[in-house]
Amino acid sequence: MSVEFGKVLGRLGLRRSSGSTGICFDNAMAESFFGTLKNERVSRVTYLIREAARQDITRYIEFWCNRKRLHSDIGYRPPQEVHAEHARLRISA
Repeated sequence: MSVEFGKVLGRLGLRRSSGSTGICFDNAMAESFFGTLKNERVSRVTYLIREAARQDITRYIEFWCNRKRLHSDIGYRPPQEVHAEHARLRISA
């Protein structure tokens, strides 16, 4: 499967983003995010159907994680605030 995936990426002119085996730093932020999502939301809710899970998780990410939850990697600020600041700086530059 990995070889086939690599061939598809090559045909599309893309390269893999993962590092060497055993190097955890490539996906540390993603692992942290999904661990937090599981602990703070998914493990506390029973979803009867997949669509209910999709809607609830989307709301959680959009309205809590992105707008209110403080993230240590970006100076204990919400991502939406950091994104808005970045956009303002780009416009003024």
